Amino acid sequence: MPAYSFEALDAEGLTRKGVMEADSARSARSLLRAQLLVPLLVAPVSGGGDGAAKSGSGSGLRTVLFSSRIFSSTQLAILTRQLAGLVSAGLTLERALTALGDEAQDERQRNLVAALRSEVNGGAPFAKALAQHPREFSDIYCAVIGAGEHSGNLGLVLERLADDLEERQALQSKLVGAALYPAIVTLVAIAIVIFLVSYVVPQVASVFASSKRALPFLTVAMLAISSFVRGFGWYVLIALAAAATGLRYALRVETFRERFDAAWLNLPLVGRLARGYNAARFAGTLAMLAAAGVPILKALQAAAQTLNNRAMRADALDALVLVREGAPLASAMAQKKRFPGILAMFARLGEQTGQLPTMLQRAATQLSTEVQRRAMQLATILEPLLIVVMGLVVMLIVLAVLLPIIQLNQLVK
Repeated sequence: MPAYSFEALDAEGLTRKGVMEADSARSARSLLRAQLLVPLLVAPVSGGGDGAAKSGSGSGLRTVLFSSRIFSSTQLAILTRQLAGLVSAGLTLERALTALGDEAQDERQRNLVAALRSEVNGGAPFAKALAQHPREFSDIYCAVIGAGEHSGNLGLVLERLADDLEERQALQSKLVGAALYPAIVTLVAIAIVIFLVSYVVPQVASVFASSKRALPFLTVAMLAISSFVRGFGWYVLIALAAAATGLRYALRVETFRERFDAAWLNLPLVGRLARGYNAARFAGTLAMLAAAGVPILKALQAAAQTLNNRAMRADALDALVLVREGAPLASAMAQKKRFPGILAMFARLGEQTGQLPTMLQRAATQLSTEVQRRAMQLATILEPLLIVVMGLVVMLIVLAVLLPIIQLNQLVK
């Protein structure tokens, strides 16, 4: 039965909003009148407030251009965990979605859950209902749900999916946290240096402009840098912005993106972090799909799509071809040197013991732990290093200002 969002007036003249199920918009209005409500707006719910967007072309344009995702990564993990708990407790999927819709605080979330419940009530599989909203639910999310429905273990599969979403979110948060402080220090240092070079140095150095004596080399060099920053700073900034924009568009070309990502993996420090992060994500997704009963070829295809690095994605797809031709997963992964060797080793152990999902999950856990450890080590090294570099730069600027003063004092003596 379709779902409709409505806006109506009650007997006291107050506006009431909500979502209801009805055979048609006309039936929805009749139901509202039966509840002594005056319907003002009745629109079909098609996920995430689309119905509301149809109320006017202006609001629809705003929805298309400026709307964000209805569920953030954290909210999606919470929703999945709540749904897993309700289904595991014995509630039917329809009742579980009804409970989640009633508890939703955001109107767009409430409308989306109502649309999912409407599709399920109409006889559609839950995975198919989710697939109608690709912006909110990825192909992997839908594939795992579909495997859970097919196997009859939807509650267990939802628990594993929630675990995977939470672990991925935790890893991303730790990596962002490790990089946040060095990034802030770098930006502040650049801003301070630009201010000193473009404003403070010229102000102080103008005092010595009338002097007939030669200025120290450090002062002359700093004045030249200051003159360049004041004269061409905006041009440099525009050139950097143009280069960043050009790189962004160039990365949309698949061949260039693959070569760029392959070069990125060869960088000394961040390359190893990128390799470990992508491998952990690939192994975790593959383990979750295999545990849910998804065929290995389909699981490999879906897990490869989670790789942000195009070079590693190409290697994963090559491994898929080898597995399709009859090669074991371990030997196929071992031939791809961009993936850490630990992944092939755990895959081999899983194939030998018949516990491939468990071993892949252990590999994912170990890889993510290693990535976190390396990220924290890098952040620990960068923090004092950036402070020292900033101190040296400021010291050079101060010396460039003080050296002429020292020189004048010596002449006076």
